[in-house]
Formats: sequence, C-alpha cells, structure tokens
Amino acid sequence: MAGHFITFEGIEGSGKTTQIARLGRYLKTKGYPVLTTREPGGTPIGDKIRSILLNGGNKAMDARTELLLYLASRAQHLNEVILPALTEGKIILCDRFTDATVVYQGYGRKIPLREVTRLCRFASLGLQPHLTILLDIDVPCGLARLAGRGKIDRLDRETQSFHAAIRRGYLRLAKAEPRRIVVISSKDDPDRVASKIEEAVDAYIS
Repeated sequence: MAGHFITFEGIEGSGKTTQIARLGRYLKTKGYPVLTTREPGGTPIGDKIRSILLNGGNKAMDARTELLLYLASRAQHLNEVILPALTEGKIILCDRFTDATVVYQGYGRKIPLREVTRLCRFASLGLQPHLTILLDIDVPCGLARLAGRGKIDRLDRETQSFHAAIRRGYLRLAKAEPRRIVVISSKDDPDRVASKIEEAVDAYIS
C-alpha cells in the first residue's frame, strides 16, 4: 500500500491527543496528505461502541466483553477508514491500535496474551503500524493530568496499579520491537516533545 500508518500509544494522560494534532499540522505544512483518527471509534459504528466502552456507568463490564467491543470497533475502522486511506497514499495518524489492546486487555485485564494477540490479528487482518510513537510518562504525572482535564471516563477511574501495569506492558512491547516503537518522554515541555516526534517521523518517512 502507498500510505503510511503511524500510531500513538501511551497511558492515560500521556498527551497523545495534543501531540497527534501537532504532528498532523506539521506534516500538512510539508505537503503530505494526512488523516487523523482514533480508537475506539473513527467511524459512526465505532463511535457508538466507544460510548459504551468509556461510559463510567458500565462498571459490570466483563473483561472479555471489553476486549471484543474494542476489536469490533477496530474491524469496522480498518474496513471503513484505515485500509482505504492507505490505498490512497495518505499518512494515517491513529490514536491507539493493537498495541493498546495487548497492553490494556492483556497486561491490565490479565486475559492471556496469546488469546489477545490472536484476536487482534483477526480483527486487524494482520495489519501492523509502520511506526508507533509511545509517549511515556510516569503514572502519578499522567493521572494528575487527568484530574486537571475534568472529564473522567471508565478507564480513567481504574486503580494506580492498573495504570502501572499498562505502562510496564507498553515498555515491554517497545523493548521487543525497537525498530517500530519509538519511546519519547512526554514529561518534557510539549514543544520539545513535538520536536522529538517530528524528528522520528521525518527519519521514518525519509
């Protein structure tokens, strides 16, 4: 496919939304066709699934239900948005993809990693991001940012130990795939973080 698939990952409060928007503007100034999207969501069907997943009232949601809802959103997203955009030669900037599922449902919810990975491959048709930016921040700092954001969803309310497991999972994935996953500290000034991201993406594209 002619396009580039770049994903952003990180624990809650890592600054993904801000940095994706900044990178999108940067790439557009260089003349690249850019599509910014997110998971869960990215399509009308996916957005309905997102509202179920993040609704703080759904406290009784089983871990398997959660996993399958994420995968259902991804399958629709892939078919409706990601694959067509790649075919058209666009640069896709996606807030979360399969790494998030492996980490949140595998390391966080303790669903066997082998099963999570198998189901992820099924839902994504085996597609892997070409480049992943992992914005790393320690859990207390990330949660403090959430507190300042005001709106807290179901996953934001998880325990600190849950978020710590997520961070450990992300760092393990990065260690296993250093060529694909670039770890950038998001504790720095946002301008410095953005500059480091731009350098990583320029190096990949060139």
